[in-house]
Amino acid sequence: MPKLKLKSSQWIVDEDDHIIIGEGRAEILKNIEMTGSINQTAKVMKMSYKAVWSKIKTTEKHLDTTIVHTDRKEGSRLSREGKDLLEKYKRLKDECLSADDQLFSRIFE
Repeated sequence: MPKLKLKSSQWIVDEDDHIIIGEGRAEILKNIEMTGSINQTAKVMKMSYKAVWSKIKTTEKHLDTTIVHTDRKEGSRLSREGKDLLEKYKRLKDECLSADDQLFSRIFE
C-alpha cells in the first residue's frame, strides 16, 4: 500500500456560511502586511486588484469592521482587527493540523 498523508483546509464562516477567512484570504492579508500594497498583493498572487479588493471588502462587510487600512500616501496595512483575525486563523490552523495528524496516524498507521 502506498504511503498516505492527510491534507485538510479550514474556513471560518459566519452563520450564513459567508467565508470570513480561509487560506486564500489569509494569504491576501499576509501579502498586504509584507508588501504594504493591495496592488502588489494582487500581482504576487496573480489575481486582479478587483478580486483582492472584493475579498477584503466582503470579509469586512460580514465582520462589520475594517481589516485593511488604505492610504494613497502610506499604502495599505492591516488594522488591529485584521492582524488579530490573521493571527487567530494561523493559531487555529496550526492546532487543527496537529490534531488532524494525530487522528490520521491513529487511524491509518
